[in-house]
Amino acid sequence: MVVQLENIIQVTDLTKTYSTGAVEVHALRGVTLNVPTGEMLAIMGPSGCGKTTLLNCISGIDDATSGRILIEGADLGAMNDEKKTEYRARRMGFIFQFYNLLPVLNAVENVELPLLVSGTKPGEARKRAIAILEQVGLGPWQTHLPAQLSGGQRQRVTIARALVNSPAIIWADEPTGDLDSQTADEIMSLMQTLNREHQQTFVIVTHDPGIAQRCHRIVHMRDGEIESEERPNG
Repeated sequence: MVVQLENIIQVTDLTKTYSTGAVEVHALRGVTLNVPTGEMLAIMGPSGCGKTTLLNCISGIDDATSGRILIEGADLGAMNDEKKTEYRARRMGFIFQFYNLLPVLNAVENVELPLLVSGTKPGEARKRAIAILEQVGLGPWQTHLPAQLSGGQRQRVTIARALVNSPAIIWADEPTGDLDSQTADEIMSLMQTLNREHQQTFVIVTHDPGIAQRCHRIVHMRDGEIESEERPNG
C-alpha cells in the first residue's frame, strides 16, 4: 500500500478543447485529480476518452484550455515554454510505447542525452548513464544500437533514459503496448521495483487491465471525464 504523502500532482477543473474549423472537440471536461507522492496511478478508458490528452496536459507537453495544474506545488500554467521545458528536463521522465530512441546512438548515448542537454558534464553524464543501465539489467548491452536490441531491451533503455535525471514523476503512455505479454510483465515488474525503491511517482496510461491491476490506483475515463476509480489491492 502506498504511503499517503502530500499530493505531488494536483489537477483542478481541467479542460481541453480542440477547434477543427466549425467543430469543437471537448477532449477534457473539467477533470479534477490528486496524485500522492510515490503512487503508481493507472489511467484507463476506451480510445478517444482523453487519457493521453490528460497525460500530455498535466506533464506540460500540451497546454490545457482552462483549469489549474500544480506539480510539486508549482503552477504549470504560470510557466512559459522555456521554464516548462527546463522543469520537465529536471523533474520528469517520459516512457512511450514506441521508445523514441535515436537510432544512430547506442544505449548509453541515448540514456545520457537528457543529462548532456541539461548541462551535466560529459564524464558525469556517462557515469550516471552506465549506472542506470546496470540498474535496469542492461549493463552488458550499453554499446549496442537500438536496432541490435530486442523490444524489451529497447524499452529498458527508454526507462533508463527516463530515470537518469532522478525525476520526481515518470509519465508512461502505453509503455507495454508494443511488447509481448511476458516482456510486458518484466517491464511492469521493473517499474514496480523502481517505484518501491525510490518512491518515484508513476502515471501510466494503459489499455491493459493486467498492467493497471498492478498499480496502486486505477482511474477510469470516458468522454473526457473521470468516470470512476478503484484500488486493486484494497
